[in-house]
Amino acid sequence: MSDVTVRVQKIRRNTVKTRLIIFTILAALLVIGSLFSSHLTPYDPYLQDLSIAKAPPSAAHLFGTDRYGRDMLSRVIVGSRASIYSTLLLVGIITAIGTAVGVFCGWKGGKIDVILMRISDMFLAFPGLVFAMAVAGVLGGGLQNAIIALAAISWPKYARIARSQTLAQKETVWMKAAKLSGSSTGKIIFKHILPNIIGPILVTSMLDIGTMMMELAALSFLGLGAKPPIAEWGSMMSDTRSLLSTCPWITLSPGLAIFVSVMIFNLLGDTIRDYADPKTRGR
Repeated sequence: MSDVTVRVQKIRRNTVKTRLIIFTILAALLVIGSLFSSHLTPYDPYLQDLSIAKAPPSAAHLFGTDRYGRDMLSRVIVGSRASIYSTLLLVGIITAIGTAVGVFCGWKGGKIDVILMRISDMFLAFPGLVFAMAVAGVLGGGLQNAIIALAAISWPKYARIARSQTLAQKETVWMKAAKLSGSSTGKIIFKHILPNIIGPILVTSMLDIGTMMMELAALSFLGLGAKPPIAEWGSMMSDTRSLLSTCPWITLSPGLAIFVSVMIFNLLGDTIRDYADPKTRGR
C-alpha cells in the first residue's frame, strides 16, 4: 500500500471520527434537552392568552404564538419529549422483536423459520405507512396505538438482517467448536452470536430513527397519533394546518423541529455506518 493511500485513509478516518463526535453530541443534546424540556421553556406551553393570539415571531416570542396565544417556542420544546422519546421507544421495540425473531429463525430453521419468514414477507409486501394507518385506525388512534401500529409493520427488516447474520455465524468453524465444547444454546446465542451480529443491526436502527420519527409525526398529523392538547410535533402541525397561509410560523415551527431532528439522527446514522466500514478504518 502506497504512502499516498495510507495518508488518504488516515484523513478519511479522522474525518469520520470528527463527524461521529459532532453528531453524537448533537443527538445527545436533543435527547437530554427533550428529557428536561419542561424546565427549558420560556413560558408555560399550555397557558392561553387570547390578547396575543397569532402574534408573529418577535423578541418576546421567537416562534410567535398560536391561535390561543400560547408561545410556540415553548410548545415546540416541550413537544420534543413526546416526539423523540416515542421514536426511541419504537426503534427499541422493533429492534428487539426483529432481532429475537431473526436469531430464533436462523438458529432453529425448519417449519417455524418458514412460517415466520412468510409472515415477514407479507408485512413487507404492503406500503409501510399505509399499513400502519390501517392498524392505527383499527386500534383507535392515540400515541401508544401509533407506536404499536408502526412496531407491528417495522420488525421484519430487523428479523431478515438478524436471520441472515445468524445463518452466516452458524456455519463458522468456531461456532461448530463452541457446540462441540458443550455450550448451551442460550450461552452460544448471547455470548457468541449476538455480539457478532449486533453491529449491522445497530447501524440499521440508528438509520431508522429519522424514518420512524417522520412516520409517527405523519400518523399524528392524520389524527391517528397523539391527540391535542398534548404537545407533539405532528399533532401540532395538524391542528394548525388551516393557518398555513395566514400565520405560517404556527405550522412551520414544529415542522422545522422535525426537520432538524431527523437530519441530525440521519447524519449520525450515516456516520456510524461509515465508521463501521472496514475500508474507512483502514483494514
